[in-house]
Amino acid sequence: MTQQPQFNLPDVVQWNDGKLFLVDQTRLPQELVLEHQSDTKTLFASIHALKVRGAPAIGLAGAFGAVVAAQALQGVPQGEFLTQLQEQADYLDSSRPTAVNLGWALRRMMAKAKSLAGASNLQILQALEQEAIQIKDEDIASCRAIGEFGKGLVKEGMGVMTICNAGHLAVSRLGTALAPLYLAHLDGVKFTVYASETRPLLQGARLTSWELTRAGIKTKLMTDNMAGHLMKLGRAQLVITGADRIAANGDSANKIGTYSLAVLAKHHGIPFYIAAPFSTIDMNTAHGDQIVIEQRASHEVTGFRGTPSAPEGMEVENPAFDVTPAELISGIITEKGIMRAPYLTSLQQASNR
Repeated sequence: MTQQPQFNLPDVVQWNDGKLFLVDQTRLPQELVLEHQSDTKTLFASIHALKVRGAPAIGLAGAFGAVVAAQALQGVPQGEFLTQLQEQADYLDSSRPTAVNLGWALRRMMAKAKSLAGASNLQILQALEQEAIQIKDEDIASCRAIGEFGKGLVKEGMGVMTICNAGHLAVSRLGTALAPLYLAHLDGVKFTVYASETRPLLQGARLTSWELTRAGIKTKLMTDNMAGHLMKLGRAQLVITGADRIAANGDSANKIGTYSLAVLAKHHGIPFYIAAPFSTIDMNTAHGDQIVIEQRASHEVTGFRGTPSAPEGMEVENPAFDVTPAELISGIITEKGIMRAPYLTSLQQASNR
C-alpha cells in the first residue's frame, strides 16, 4: 500500500449523500467547519469569499456545483434544461476570474451534459455526478504524481520557501507545491520549510504553516518581506509555489508576492519551481499579459477580521495575483513530469500526450 501523509484533516471539498460540503478556510486555523453548499448562489459566495481556494479545489467545487445546479433544475422542461444549466455554469465561472481550473471543470461538466442531449434530466444529473467524482479522483492521482516527480528536488538539510497555500487545503488531497515536500518527508528527508505569511489574507500563516506542522514537517513562518534577507543569509536553497493559471509560454499567475519571490530567487541563484496539474495550464492564453488579474476589496488590506490597520478611507491597490515570467522559472512540476524551457514547446508536447 502506498504510504500517505497523516494530515488529520478532512477533504476540503466533499460530496456526501448528494450534498456538497466545503471546509470554510476563512475560519482556519481557529475552527474546522464544514459548510453545506445548498445552491449555486451559496457556492458562488463561498468561492468569492475564499472559503474554498486553491485552483484545483476551486475547480472541484465548480464541478460539484454543476451537479448542485442540475439537482435544482430537475423540474424544468427537458428542452430548457441544458440552457439553464449553462447559465448556472457561467454564473459560477464568474466568481474567480484568474484561476483557470474553475472554467476548465465547468466546461468539462457542460460537455458531458451536452453529450447527453435528449436524455432525461435525471439521466444527465446522474452522469454529471459521476463526472465530478471522476474529476476528484483524477485530481488525487495528479497531486500524487506531482509529488513523486518533484520530491527529488528536496535534499537533506535544505531550506525550502513557499508562498500562499498549495497543499492539502488547496486540492482534493496532498497538494501541488507541497506534494513534493510531503513525499520527501515520508522518505525521511530532513528539511525546513519557510512559509511566507502571504498578505493580506495570511494563507501562509493560517493554512500552510498549520497543515505542515500537523504533518510533522519543520516549518518556520516568515513575513513576506523577509524572503530576500533570509535568502542572503543562505537559509533557502529551493523555492516551490503553486499556480492558478499558466500561460502557453510558461508565464505563471499565482498569489500576489510570487513574482517578487521569483526575482529574489534569481538574484540569489536559487532554483524556483512552479507545481501545478495540467488543468492549470491554459494553452489558449499565449502569455502572462493576457491573464486577467482579480482585483479584490480594499478592506482586505486596510484591516484583518474586522480590526482596522490603516486610516479610514485609505485608497488601496489589492490585486490577488501577480504573474511570474517564464524566464524566472526553473521548471514546472506537473503530473506528466517536470517541464523545462522553452515552455511553449515542452508544455505543448506534454499536452498532446
